[in-house]
Amino acid sequence: MNNFKMICLDIDGTLLNSKHEISKEVKEAINVAANERKIPVILVSARMPKGITFLQKELEIEQPIICYSGALILDKDNKTLAKENIDVFNLEEIYKLACEFNIHLSLYKDDEWYIEEMDYWAKQESDITNIIPKIENFKELIGKWKSESTGPNKILCMADADKITLLKESTKAIDLNIYPSKPTYLEIMPAKASKTSAINILQKKFNVDKSEIIAMGDNYNDIDMLEYAGLGIAMGNAPEDVKKHGDDVTLTNDEDGVALALKKYVIS
Repeated sequence: MNNFKMICLDIDGTLLNSKHEISKEVKEAINVAANERKIPVILVSARMPKGITFLQKELEIEQPIICYSGALILDKDNKTLAKENIDVFNLEEIYKLACEFNIHLSLYKDDEWYIEEMDYWAKQESDITNIIPKIENFKELIGKWKSESTGPNKILCMADADKITLLKESTKAIDLNIYPSKPTYLEIMPAKASKTSAINILQKKFNVDKSEIIAMGDNYNDIDMLEYAGLGIAMGNAPEDVKKHGDDVTLTNDEDGVALALKKYVIS
């Protein structure tokens, strides 16, 4: 058995299957690792806190969480360990582009999700996450944040794939962490935020060496943590470009890939 002392799991496409559920097999494997072997299982996601904490309860784990792909870290008592915000001037630039290209914009700050209207994209995301967003006038909200010298932790842009490609090309010069999480979603985080930078903060807290970390993920924003961890495992459903960055590839999220990897490397 390998001597792993921290397990970092992406959520969508990794922990959850395509029905957005945690399978019985995955739940059981995590339970053995977390509660019998006493290994911290850290959920690492682009999601907001309330999109993660209910999954922790389902898994019966009490650990810090990494939200917004590293832009916000909360401890098990919901206290902020670290956070990064998007500069409001960068937000204004992206807002103008989104309006110009007719792209849906969602803003996330701390544990709130803001939209301008409940359109097709917001409804779809709300159905997936079971979270109800707040409807706000973005010009007023941006003005308020400007006066407070703050900004969101994350921007999510949703539109047809061709519009997302156009927006991605148009934002290349902006100093932010920008990547597509699927063809119709563009995730935008602060430049300093990454899953690895957040994991690094927690490994110091737990006094764990990076060689003792196992990380699993399926998407482009997981590449840095797959490369950083002592053992990076890409999901079978990951794009080929992502798989290349893993030390191993497990089965897909619909084939209990997380459970297979944990049995192979942690609980066998």
